[in-house]
Amino acid sequence: MTADLALGTYRCGAIPEAAARAAASGAQWVDTAPNYATGQAQTLLAPALAAYPSLNVSTKTGSFTAVTGTDAVNAGVLTEDQARAGHSLAPHYVRWQTHRNRTQLGRDRLDLLLLHNPERAHPGDRHALHQAIRDAFEVLEEQVAAGHVAGYGVATWAGLHEEAFTVGELLALAAEAARGQHHLVAIQFPVSLVMMTPITQAFHGRGPLPAAAGAALRGMASAPLHGGELPGMVDQELADLIRPGLTPAQACILTVASCPGVTDVLIAASSTPHWREAADAVAQPSLTAAQLREITGVLASP
Repeated sequence: MTADLALGTYRCGAIPEAAARAAASGAQWVDTAPNYATGQAQTLLAPALAAYPSLNVSTKTGSFTAVTGTDAVNAGVLTEDQARAGHSLAPHYVRWQTHRNRTQLGRDRLDLLLLHNPERAHPGDRHALHQAIRDAFEVLEEQVAAGHVAGYGVATWAGLHEEAFTVGELLALAAEAARGQHHLVAIQFPVSLVMMTPITQAFHGRGPLPAAAGAALRGMASAPLHGGELPGMVDQELADLIRPGLTPAQACILTVASCPGVTDVLIAASSTPHWREAADAVAQPSLTAAQLREITGVLASP
């Protein structure tokens, strides 16, 4: 069974229309962040979330725009030096940003709150980074207990790939923060025919995807089309190898959706034809492990 399609609002044009279209088509999740669309993404999403209350939303805390940084300084949760960094896992900031997310999205409770690129907090210092993640998780556990957040996780571009942290370490930090039963429920990171390492690791039961699946975490694959570049890099011959009759974009999406451990594939499709094309791809039967090995083997060949 392939993964589900979800709307990703990073680089998504016409966010309100895209969210309404995704919800009407049966999508269960829309993913956003307070720094997307120059800081406007959450406000733009609010009307669609009000119109489709069953639509789940995942958002983030960590990276922020200059305007948000100024607001955080004025609110007394960041210093000016901290705001200039454009990223923070400081407990006061995480607590403040969680409330701001709820207000901008018009939701009393966030379905999923992700630490956004936590590896930026202490690059090169794993001990300090893990302590910062643990402290942020403690705040998120407080938010869960207060009914403001249903569950939390980590959204990263390079943290898992560069092993600044592993899924096992994140689970251990969450357990420490919760002093027992935790509410870490998801990881989000890039998986594509460019970022193939998670796929090839999964063949051997290694890497973040098997670890996430083993802990029943949601595995959210971001950038399956590598920022829209992949369809231009994949020719029809390769697309036909993946699944005859698919377009290059569909072939890329199906490959990611077939990877064990991936539960959701984030697509920034703003038009009806693009969403339908992606939906048709994930409706296909999954590629087998043997097919995935062949595809990645072809791409890895010189």
